[in-house]
Amino acid sequence: MVEIDLHIHSTRSDGTLTPTELIRLCASSDLKVVALTDHDSTEGIAEARAEAGKQGGIEVIAGVELSCDTKIGEVHVLGLFVDTEAPDFQKFCERTRSGRLERGRLMVERLAESGVKLSFDRVLELSDGGAVGRPHIARALVEAGYVKNTKEAFDTYLGTGGSGFVPRRRLTPRDAVELLVTNGALPVLAHPLVSPVKAGRKEIGQLTETLADLKTAGLVGLEVYYADYTPEQTSRLEALAQEHGLIPCGGTDFHNSGTPGEPTPGSVGPPMQSVEALKRLKQDRDARVSTK
Repeated sequence: MVEIDLHIHSTRSDGTLTPTELIRLCASSDLKVVALTDHDSTEGIAEARAEAGKQGGIEVIAGVELSCDTKIGEVHVLGLFVDTEAPDFQKFCERTRSGRLERGRLMVERLAESGVKLSFDRVLELSDGGAVGRPHIARALVEAGYVKNTKEAFDTYLGTGGSGFVPRRRLTPRDAVELLVTNGALPVLAHPLVSPVKAGRKEIGQLTETLADLKTAGLVGLEVYYADYTPEQTSRLEALAQEHGLIPCGGTDFHNSGTPGEPTPGSVGPPMQSVEALKRLKQDRDARVSTK
């Protein structure tokens, strides 16, 4: 029985369910612990926790997902147990969301140059006040009839090399890990292998070397249990987590995007022992900081 999902998204970034709706869905799936990990935003945490209090029996971990670029591809880093009140971190998130907005505008303009006409106002409506991202443009492409689903939108237009792709301001994975450590959060490397269902999920190049480097920066976890990973992929990641002394984490990366085969909360996640290990580590780190 799956009780944990440490990777879900709401309308505060690129999910289509509000934090309230998302927690209700998680509660209906009998989940015990979830982490709301919106992109560059912790704005949905308070609402999610308020609904969790009404539902009873479900714990909401404050999380975030940071997107990074490297010479060998895109990398995402999750932060768990984020200090949502840290002003420097919130300023970083605000700057990043502002950059996302401008990037989205440029992507719509670039698509128009190739004959794919979208309304940026509609993209903003689809973001519903959350952090604008490529998934919102993907949904606009679906609505306009250019593609059948959001994965096809990424594969055809919005991925690296696509006619609508615009690179973002560079944040390296090491930068992201160090930023989260400074915040007091626990950094976890997200979805390191290819996923047929999830848009843009390719294998991180030089994965072993990347893990070793990020471990020295403060990485504590690896997303082992993820979406539609095969048993072979999961076994490979379990071995890598053990080799590098990382806590095996994971979840559905649920967006409610409408992509065929998208895993729903309650279908995949790490064991409760992983959450217990994360909490012990968080307590140990907080104790060391308080004694300095």
